[in-house]
Amino acid sequence: MKNSRKPMVAGNWKMNGSLALLQTFVKGLHAITTLDTVLCVPAPYLAAAGKGTFILGAQDCSQFESGAHTGDLALSMLTEFGVEYVIVGHSERRQDHSESNLVVAQKVQSVLKAGLTPILCVGEPLEVREAGQANEFVFEQLNAVLGVCGKTFLDNCVIAYEPIWAIGTGKTASPEQAQDVHKYIRQEIVKWNENASATRLLYGGSVNAGNAEALFAKEDIDGGLIGGASLKLEDFTAICNAAK
Repeated sequence: MKNSRKPMVAGNWKMNGSLALLQTFVKGLHAITTLDTVLCVPAPYLAAAGKGTFILGAQDCSQFESGAHTGDLALSMLTEFGVEYVIVGHSERRQDHSESNLVVAQKVQSVLKAGLTPILCVGEPLEVREAGQANEFVFEQLNAVLGVCGKTFLDNCVIAYEPIWAIGTGKTASPEQAQDVHKYIRQEIVKWNENASATRLLYGGSVNAGNAEALFAKEDIDGGLIGGASLKLEDFTAICNAAK
């Protein structure tokens, strides 16, 4: 079944980068027809990023259409810049901005309503992993979205498994550990919606040029959501090539 799911590599620059760096990517990062190459840059760079051949993504959005929400980004605004994908529920948003499972679910709903595709992030902290409850933790995050959006959200959604203990730490889940959780996610979402056999599942958590090929070779890993390595054109290109 994996052969029918087009691979995806999405770069998440977080609050990093510069206009000069982005211009380097616009010139040097070329779309690869065998996969979807997405770059999620900070909001001030969206206009410049739109000149690239890669697919444009946003790092977050508001669950509200408009109004008195200083600093938030309306989906209608993101659409005007040509954004196609929106990261929702990243662990840094959940932690730093106290985004609950419910808020994340509402954002997924808003992204879908706007005709864009959410990249829904799920993943467990170290203490949950060590307690052997990673699957249960991830299930709660997914189930919250199901409760708000219904089973059809899986028809137009990308799910990124990012174990919190492996984000920005240099640690990474082994290909086998990552596959185990991806397989579990696949089994659960197919119970909700049989079309979810085609839902793309990405792995994120210190993916780099050295480990990408082994991770992407696993049956239920359809690509990656890349953090630090997406800020280096050579490394990000190598990761994209590993997903072909």
